[in-house]
Amino acid sequence: MEQRPTDTPRPPDPADAPGPTPEPGPPGDAEPARAPGPVRDAGPVPAPGRPGGPGPAHEPGSVSGGRSGPDPRVAIETVFRLESPRVIAAVARVVRDVGIAEELAQDALVAALEQWPRDGVPDNPGAWLTATARHRAVDLVRRRENYARKLQEIGRNLDPVASPEEPADPDAIDDDLLRLVFTACHPVLSAEARTALTLRLLGGLSTPEIARAFLVPEATVAQRIVRAKKTLATRNIAFEVPYGPDREARLGSVLDVIYLIFNEGYAATAGDDYLRPALCEDALRLARQLAALMPKEPEVHALASLLEFQASRTAARTAADGSPVLLEDQDRRRWNRMLVARGIAALDRAGATATGAPGPYALQAAVAACHAHARTYEDTDWKTIATLYGLLALRTPSPIVELNRAVAVSMADGPGPALEIVDGLAGEPALRDYHLLPSVRGDLLLRLGRPAEARPEFERAAELTGNERERALLRARAEGCRD
Repeated sequence: MEQRPTDTPRPPDPADAPGPTPEPGPPGDAEPARAPGPVRDAGPVPAPGRPGGPGPAHEPGSVSGGRSGPDPRVAIETVFRLESPRVIAAVARVVRDVGIAEELAQDALVAALEQWPRDGVPDNPGAWLTATARHRAVDLVRRRENYARKLQEIGRNLDPVASPEEPADPDAIDDDLLRLVFTACHPVLSAEARTALTLRLLGGLSTPEIARAFLVPEATVAQRIVRAKKTLATRNIAFEVPYGPDREARLGSVLDVIYLIFNEGYAATAGDDYLRPALCEDALRLARQLAALMPKEPEVHALASLLEFQASRTAARTAADGSPVLLEDQDRRRWNRMLVARGIAALDRAGATATGAPGPYALQAAVAACHAHARTYEDTDWKTIATLYGLLALRTPSPIVELNRAVAVSMADGPGPALEIVDGLAGEPALRDYHLLPSVRGDLLLRLGRPAEARPEFERAAELTGNERERALLRARAEGCRD
């Protein structure tokens, strides 16, 4: 019985274990910092709903075009979800504190709830919210002690406050939003805190929505967010876009946060659902925004490319009952070719802006491109994929990268050479509780005609995974070894 990889592996941390059988895709790292881990396959990006939330967000068009609208409160909710990152970013540049900035943005929302039902929705509701919040921010600074010095400081940096009716330039690069991205993903925060704060400030998700998305208590998420804001304030983290030597390290943290968000939606670590598509949609939107804000950064385009490719396969990744569909069995007619085209274009931009060797995201995106270009499973260029994993192992050495390389080698050169690689990883502490290690080994043993040895490997993998869908698949494979 052949191994059937589910295309690309998942996130950096073995605790975020990818799915049932490793998919020769973007690998990861045992470290939560650089070199994200395996992802899997995905499909058309869903409507902008929120994980665990009440349903898809409303279309932006419902709030534009004058002061009419069937339900101003629906319009307010929609606009705030879409515009809150820019509002918070604009205010944070004034007060230099993301916690206070978020409170002032909420104050602007309260003002909108009071005025818009009575006066109608403004022609440019986002500019209205921003102007209202910034006016309150200036008032707050003026009320502070030694306000003269503070006022002089912000006077040098503060742009003229936009009129509520002033249309925004859709082509303008939002430096404030870029500052907010780097602040929310600052390395001084833990990976969990960066993820929660990014989804809150940039994704527009509420605390209950984030908690439902990651299957953790609301109190835990709330505590992470509060502590993150406090840490940023007490450590006097500058609200700025880093430059020079600090920029690459900081950018790596930003990219990793977006990728971790995507991975959790792409193959959920725990729970009953294999996919959480809304998280994938949030991460893809953030990656596209970042690519627009930083058009000269090749790894930003590479991450966007990787997520476009991965998201293109969502519709084919699960059966009608929600169970995983392995890569070999997927109906590739259900892959979203528009997203594949976007992935190719983003990868081209990454190559055009690169000045040296490809980075880890570019190599992972190249692996995903190999799968996207294969019209059938049999057409997959496993030799090239194995070579790309070899380059990635040199660029960012990690046991998870090696595990994914072993899967590609097994498809290119057979299970024997791959088993040698996997057995060499048996003593790696980072893989001790990583369920894909015994899963891969079970696949290889099965292909070598050794089902009696493969069965306990699948059973151990089933015990280690936290996802019920993956557990069911692995147990079925273990039972299959009896036959």
